[in-house]
Amino acid sequence: MPAVDVAGEFETIQRLFAPLAHPEWGRGLADDVAVVPSRAGHDLVLTKDAIVEGVHFLPTDPLDTVARKLMRVNLSDLAAKGAEPFGYLLACHWSPRCGWPERTSFCDGLRLDQKTFGVALLGGDTVVTPGPAGFSMTMLGWIPKGRTVSRAGARVGDLVFVTGAIGDGWLGLEAVQDRLSLDAERVAALSDHYRTPTPRVAFALPVRDMASAAIDVSDGLIADLGHLAGASGVRIEIDLELVPLSAAGHAWCDDRVDEQAALERLVTGGDDYEIAFTAPARDEAALRREAERRHLRLTRIGRVTAGEGVAARFGGQPVAFDRTGYTHG
Repeated sequence: MPAVDVAGEFETIQRLFAPLAHPEWGRGLADDVAVVPSRAGHDLVLTKDAIVEGVHFLPTDPLDTVARKLMRVNLSDLAAKGAEPFGYLLACHWSPRCGWPERTSFCDGLRLDQKTFGVALLGGDTVVTPGPAGFSMTMLGWIPKGRTVSRAGARVGDLVFVTGAIGDGWLGLEAVQDRLSLDAERVAALSDHYRTPTPRVAFALPVRDMASAAIDVSDGLIADLGHLAGASGVRIEIDLELVPLSAAGHAWCDDRVDEQAALERLVTGGDDYEIAFTAPARDEAALRREAERRHLRLTRIGRVTAGEGVAARFGGQPVAFDRTGYTHG
């Protein structure tokens, strides 16, 4: 295991992080604060996620992918609110394996995704720990005043949609741990999804304009729809057969004896970072046009009814889940 580079905190900041700083608001990372001006007619939206070695990423994962995953899971939260990201605060807890090459790799990952998503570093902190590595990011975004999409707006009669494919996050974890018997190309695609998921930033505007409630799928589709249903005071009904899967997801299910059990595992696995949302039926055609314009898969999987919780069906029969998703202790 490589020793931590003796350059220390301040050289790490100046050599690696300062080039990532916002040219104005980050103050060159030479101050204790960032100063962000207000934006007329907009609300400032903030979200924060942390990832820890051995919990959210493997000790063998390259740190450039760890940095990109950290940024992307935060961007996913903003996308589900309909917000436009612009900057972030970062805290790094370097473990003994995080020498200078690993720190450089981490910043290379940040640099790549800053360019991809149009965000910049505003400030943060960096420390050394004898325990596992951990990283925390606070992402900031703008949204027109009063337009943030919450979990609490779903109404009886709304339809339930989800972007992309469900299940690839959990399958990706299986892939990176060499637990899948799929062909090499599909294993590679699933591994990439696990390490660098794709936040649906491009779909934030349609979510803002048409969704009545929304959430990003991080804990598992069933669990997250349950959060949305609880906040909205409604019941969400979905058909498992309608849940969208990737080609790899279909291949994995085809190898299972019990299709229902396989689908149950995929909709409770988590780490998908898709957007699940509700919207009035009258907006379905417009939502599909917006998704097609962005070359994004969009699937209607259910409906909002009176009641509470999530009701899933398979083959017309109710499904009872032993667990609905991932939870931290």
